[in-house]
Amino acid sequence: MVRIQRRRLLASCLCITATIFLLVTLQVVVELGKFERKKLTNSNLQDGHAKMEEVPKQLIPFLKKEALTLNREKKWEVDSYPIMLWWSPLTGETGRLGQCGADACFFTINRTYFYHHMTKAFLFYGTDFNIDSLPLPRQAHHDWALFHEESPKNNYKLFHKPVITLFNYTATFSRHSHLPLTTQYLEGIEVLKSLQYLVPLQSKNNLRKRLAPLVYVQSDCDPPSDRDSYVRELMTYIEVDSYGECLRNKDLPQQLKNPASMDADGFYRIIAQYKFMLAFENAVCDDYITEKFWRPLKLGVVPVYYGSPSITDWLPSNKSAILVSEFSHPRELASYIRRLDYDDSLYEAYVEWKLKGEISNQRLLTALRERKWGVQDIYQDNYIDAFECMVCTKVWDNIRLQEKRGWVL
Repeated sequence: MVRIQRRRLLASCLCITATIFLLVTLQVVVELGKFERKKLTNSNLQDGHAKMEEVPKQLIPFLKKEALTLNREKKWEVDSYPIMLWWSPLTGETGRLGQCGADACFFTINRTYFYHHMTKAFLFYGTDFNIDSLPLPRQAHHDWALFHEESPKNNYKLFHKPVITLFNYTATFSRHSHLPLTTQYLEGIEVLKSLQYLVPLQSKNNLRKRLAPLVYVQSDCDPPSDRDSYVRELMTYIEVDSYGECLRNKDLPQQLKNPASMDADGFYRIIAQYKFMLAFENAVCDDYITEKFWRPLKLGVVPVYYGSPSITDWLPSNKSAILVSEFSHPRELASYIRRLDYDDSLYEAYVEWKLKGEISNQRLLTALRERKWGVQDIYQDNYIDAFECMVCTKVWDNIRLQEKRGWVL
């Protein structure tokens, strides 16, 4: 009897031990599963899902969109929509159904869609473009589209014909792009006409007792345009107040020393006191025009411009800027600026368009009126949205054309 009880007790202990062992084993399996899923997710991130902090800071405000986001609760049928795969992880979006007028496309940075039969286009951000890392082999039905708002200084490879012709669609500073970004630094016509920061000429003449006729603000020194060499020589013929890191001889208030403050009200009011501003681009390319040109025009200061050879196509009026290219030597330019500084009537001819609010350049007016995106405008798409939708629409146009041809045949 005692032996039977002992056997029962031993059997019970064995059962309990076995149960505990099974529970522990099950827990280990679950934890391993979690670890593997986490590992897989991290691997995917390394392969094609860059973190948001890798996105250039100046583009972050453009990446917050009203979108239909993919999540566990609400999944869209990807097979129903063309897939636009950002090969450069600019947006950081793993899955979003974007509406572009009557069309819709699925936008993602997830490279696992590379082999998906609905993947129709690859989107590239120029700054991250690497010729050694491309979605190859390229399929006949895959369109490539480039978004690049910077100058060739940022990625010179993109501006060689064998590379730029790889793309079916482009959005660059060139007017010849499918989505031109030539006016990307200009909010609109009204800011050019605005007299908010305009300092009357008589006041500027009085300020000349303590300010130079010319102001220069630049912190990106010695770029490909070699602007600092020219300015350095110009300074030997005429006085220039230089506030930036390059050739600095005058200091901004402490709160305005950060380059991010160059659109601050306080900075605008300092610059607006000057008669002329040196507006020199970091690269010399047709249609590459930055805030360096538009800022003085907005503030009622005459830009002394060096950069885009096609700048005359974009001037608000025929006499709104002094072009460095029209002078054979810095000495001649300095002499001309000095003449305008001493003669009010000659100087006023360069700001007459501003005082009257008259912009005569029809190309500029048309470009601003017809562009499908806005600058710092919450009521319009930004240029990244517009780029995505341009590609989406082009892809749908091709799909409809193929269906039509198939039906005809």
